[in-house]
Amino acid sequence: VFLFCFIVFPWFGMDIGGTLVKLVYFEPKDITAEEEQEEVENLKSIRKYLISNVAYGSTGIRDVHLELKDLTICGRKGNLHFIRFPTQDMSVFLQMGRDKHFSSLHTTLCATGGGAYKFEPDFRMMADLQLQKLDELDCLIKGVIYIDSVGFNGHSECYYFENPTDPEHCQKIPCNLGNPYPLLLVNIGSGVSILAVYSKDNYKRVTGTSLGGGTFLGLCCLLTGCTTFEEALEMASHGDSTKVDKLVRDIYGGDYDRFRLPGWAVASSFGNMISKEKRETVSKEDLARATLVTITNNIGSITRMCAVNENINRVVFVGNFLRINTLSMKLLAYALDYWSKGQLKALFLEHEGYFGAVGALLELLDSA
Repeated sequence: VFLFCFIVFPWFGMDIGGTLVKLVYFEPKDITAEEEQEEVENLKSIRKYLISNVAYGSTGIRDVHLELKDLTICGRKGNLHFIRFPTQDMSVFLQMGRDKHFSSLHTTLCATGGGAYKFEPDFRMMADLQLQKLDELDCLIKGVIYIDSVGFNGHSECYYFENPTDPEHCQKIPCNLGNPYPLLLVNIGSGVSILAVYSKDNYKRVTGTSLGGGTFLGLCCLLTGCTTFEEALEMASHGDSTKVDKLVRDIYGGDYDRFRLPGWAVASSFGNMISKEKRETVSKEDLARATLVTITNNIGSITRMCAVNENINRVVFVGNFLRINTLSMKLLAYALDYWSKGQLKALFLEHEGYFGAVGALLELLDSA
């Protein structure tokens, strides 16, 4: 089926990260009777498989709540679907592609992320598919700008938290990025990249840290015996990190007034675990919470320094570490506001980890 921009269906964008593969699929809703007649069975089968399922195998998930409806892309009207699965299950995905005769559709698969390079031979060998490899940071920025511009089914894509540490008064407030530049974009995946974005074509990677979502999950697996991100977050939500971390008040008996360090601030992450007695009293939930707080505080601290150095006061956090992770988002919101004395506001986006895949899809259509 040829389109107004001469790209063959199906339309996919793919971001192959270190932990998760993110896939976006454009489902056309304006197919004419003539097009439907010409449509090959393989294409119908793929569309039916993707749209009629919310789970694929044991680990693939379609995030139905993120679906974007009635988009017009490249002159076609349709819905955008968001699918993810663990990178370690790539062979299962490729087998599915082979079983569904994906290569017979003669479509180009645009892919970004490190896995686009790592798995390129497997795509060719196992599924007879050619990958068009794209830069992940270009795709990330392109995806963020596009999704923010179309909105989230009539709602705002962007939001922030008011009163993040007060359970009774904490509110999620919609926010329009509008003209977002300059922007500090903090992408938290397996590791973290921090970008200073001055326009859609002008950005630089300021720095990053290897302590990201992969670190949180890896340490939680070691410390608690959990096996999934969801399990680790569930444990963290019931834990108390102050039993694990050494706070300023544990050292000073209160605040460190001279440098305005409050007694509740963490002086040493996991510092209490030096003590055998304290090690024996902590739960797995406490350890999970302390791991989450350690990773999140480190990201917040580096982000604040970058914002100051680059003289940028608009900070947007994205990436799959933030999926279902309200704890970290509220921590980041509070930390940035507190340590910057109200100068920095942490902004978040509803489609967290999918922007690279969206950018890859847009690159596919732009190349028409």
